[in-house]
Amino acid sequence: MPPDLEALLRAVPLRVTRPRLAVLGAVMERPHVDADTVTRVLRAEDPSAVSHQAVYDVLRVLTDAGLLRRIQPAGATARYEARVGDNHHHVVCRTCGAIDDVDCAVGAAPCLTAPDHGAGHGYVVDEAEVVFWGTCPACTAAETTTPTHTDPEGHR
Repeated sequence: MPPDLEALLRAVPLRVTRPRLAVLGAVMERPHVDADTVTRVLRAEDPSAVSHQAVYDVLRVLTDAGLLRRIQPAGATARYEARVGDNHHHVVCRTCGAIDDVDCAVGAAPCLTAPDHGAGHGYVVDEAEVVFWGTCPACTAAETTTPTHTDPEGHR
């Protein structure tokens, strides 16, 4: 059963607006989505639905309210997900950029302990961000079926 988006907004509490409902719904249906994709999806449904800037504004508001989580692996565009409130990490494909969730092996935040509680700098650590990098199954399969380089005589 899909979540009641209006109830989620009211619970944080945010005013219920059409752009907030649309953006929240789009992210819930597409984990790890970027702002450009959210804009394209919403405009495909209704060309006058939201402006690009409105999508960015709503994503920020929903993230600040704790309804969305913003992730930005090194060298990648910021992505948004509705899986919040748990301690999970991400795995990113180096080839195509696909992102998937990885449950934390420890289960409690932070799952990593900084040496000397913040490397001796007096920080109170409450979160550790872990990103695993590799190759997704689709890209791995493509690599094994597609020759990478062939010289003029047909040798790899």
